[in-house]
Amino acid sequence: MESELRICGVEPESIVDGRGFRYVIFTQGCPHRCPGCHNPQSHDFEGGTLADPDGLFREICENPLLKGVTFSGGEPFCQPKPLWLLAKRLHARGLDITVYTGYLYETLAESGDPDVAALLRETDVLVDGPFLQAEKDLTLLYRGSRNQRVIDMKRTRAENHVVLCDLSE
Repeated sequence: MESELRICGVEPESIVDGRGFRYVIFTQGCPHRCPGCHNPQSHDFEGGTLADPDGLFREICENPLLKGVTFSGGEPFCQPKPLWLLAKRLHARGLDITVYTGYLYETLAESGDPDVAALLRETDVLVDGPFLQAEKDLTLLYRGSRNQRVIDMKRTRAENHVVLCDLSE
């Protein structure tokens, strides 16, 4: 793989960071610094550790029970290139990709950054928007505050407008 990835850590087996049994990569570095963030240790761009995406790929592939992989943060879109390269390889193995971001989808889609566009293309589910303490709701699936959206990216790309995931499935 082309580049290193700065991470805060991983959770090899999660059921709360997207649909199904998932491997979660928590990226390091976040410009949003949302008050009440559940991962404040991931904010510092110089913190965390450098990880080899090839090593992460091998570790993920060792678990045949995984449905997918989640990129969380920190802010994954601050390191889009190694993540989209990794996501492309994981898709080839039949795993789906969920990405959490503090940015709105529309902002990312209009960024003009080819690596951001590539990561969006490799994303199956996007949870977008900053965590807002005033909108915090612990009863929500896969998100921490009511303003955040769980976007079905395949349908969004096909229909050319934001389509939310049906979370009743």
